[in-house]
Amino acid sequence: MAATEYLLTPRRAQIKLSKLFAIAFIWGSVDLGGCSSTNNESRPFFRHEYGLDSHGRKTWFDRMVELDPGQMKTKIAPDYEAVAPRTIAVLPFTDRGSANYVVDKIPLTFRSANERSDWAWTDANRMRRAVTDYLATREFIEGNLIQIDAVLKQHGIDSSEKLAQVPAATLGKWLGVDAVIYGDVNRYEAYYAFLISAWQVGADVRMVSTHTGRELFSATGSRYSVNLQLAFDPLGIAINSGLSLLELRDVTLARAEEEDAREIVLRIPRSPRLQSQLIEEASGDAQINLLAQAQ
Repeated sequence: MAATEYLLTPRRAQIKLSKLFAIAFIWGSVDLGGCSSTNNESRPFFRHEYGLDSHGRKTWFDRMVELDPGQMKTKIAPDYEAVAPRTIAVLPFTDRGSANYVVDKIPLTFRSANERSDWAWTDANRMRRAVTDYLATREFIEGNLIQIDAVLKQHGIDSSEKLAQVPAATLGKWLGVDAVIYGDVNRYEAYYAFLISAWQVGADVRMVSTHTGRELFSATGSRYSVNLQLAFDPLGIAINSGLSLLELRDVTLARAEEEDAREIVLRIPRSPRLQSQLIEEASGDAQINLLAQAQ
C-alpha cells in the first residue's frame, strides 16, 4: 500500500470527524444510571424518580453542544407554596409575530389579513396545547381547552384585547379556577445558512391568581432547534446544505414548540401541599367507592 493512501483527504477527514461526533454524541446522550439489560426482577411501582425536575431541561452544556443561544427568565412569587393554585385554566395564547412564514427575518409568504388571523391562531394554539400537555403531568387540575374556549365565546371574548379587559377574578368565576395562565408567542421563525438551520420558538407565560390578581409565576424566553451539517469539500457542502434545509419541516418545528413548553413548565415549583391534597382526595374517593360496593 502506498504511503500516500494513509494521508487523509478532505472527504476522509469529513467521514472520520463525523464518526467521532457520532460516538461523542451517543456517549454524551446516554444516561448510564438508567441503562440496564432485560431481566425478570419483580420491580414495584411508585419508587423514587430521578431527574423529576431536571430531565429535559437544557444545561449550559446542552445549549453549547446544540448551538442554542436561547434563554429563559422566570419570576416566582416568594410565597408560591402557600398560594399555589389547585385548579388552573390555560387561556388562549396570542401570536405577536407577523403570522407569515419567516426565514432569516425575511417573510417568504404574503398572506391576506384573513389568512394571517388563521395562522396566528394556529401558531398560538400550538404553543398553548404544548404548555397544557406538560401542565397535565403536574399537581394541578386543569380546565379543558374546549370548555374554556366555549365559555369565553359565550361572554363575547374573541380577541386578546377583549381578554385583557376582563379581570382575573371574573375569569375565575366564569371558569371555576384558582388561577389563569396567559401566553404570548413572541418568536416563531426559521433560520437557514447552508450548513446550519434552526427553528426559534419563544413565549411569555404568566400564571395569575383569580383570588388576589397577583402574578404567581412568569417565564419569558425562547429555545432553538438547531441542525448543523459539517462539510469540508464542495460536494459535501452541496449535499449537507440540502440536508440542512430539510430540517425546516413541520415536525422539527413541533419539537421546538415542545421544548419551549417543557422548559417553561419545569420551572414552575412543585407544590407538596397540592400533591398531598390530591392524594387525600384520591384516598377518600377510594373509600367511598368501597363502601358503595359493599352496600
